[in-house]
Amino acid sequence: MSKSGVTVTPECIEKFNELKLGKSIKYIIYKLSDDYKEIVVEEASTDPEWENFQSKIMNAKASYKGKEGKGPRYAIYDFQYELDGGEGTRNKIVFISWSPDEGTLVFPRMTYASSKEALKNALNGLGAEVQANNEDEIEYSTILKDISKGKR
Repeated sequence: MSKSGVTVTPECIEKFNELKLGKSIKYIIYKLSDDYKEIVVEEASTDPEWENFQSKIMNAKASYKGKEGKGPRYAIYDFQYELDGGEGTRNKIVFISWSPDEGTLVFPRMTYASSKEALKNALNGLGAEVQANNEDEIEYSTILKDISKGKR
C-alpha cells in the first residue's frame, strides 16, 4: 500500500511479468481507478511504435469531482537499442511516470505522486526510471539517450 492508501492490483504485476518474461508485450500503461483506490492496467500492447504509445500517454485524461484535465499515468516500456561501436543490442525495461506540468488537476497529480513507489516496489526487474512532466521529456530520443548511458 502506498502513502496515499492506494493498492496495486494483481493484474498490474501479472502483465509486468508477461512483458518481462514473455517479451510479447511492448508496453503497459497503468492508471488509478476512477475512485483513486487502486492502480490498474489501462492497456497492455504489443504495438512497437513509440509514437502510438507516446500519444496515448500524452492524451490521457483524469477527472475529479466533475472536472477533467490531463491525466498522469505510469507506464512500463521495453526499450531495445543498439550500443555504440556495434557492441550489440540491449533491452531495458523502463518505468515511466508521466505527470504533465500544465492542465493536470491537483488531486490526481498528488495522488499519482504519492502512489508511485507502491507500483515500483511491486514490479521486480525494472532497469531504469524516467520522470516526465513535459513533451520534451517523453520523446523517444531523450529517454533513449539517458537510459543507454545509464543516467536514469
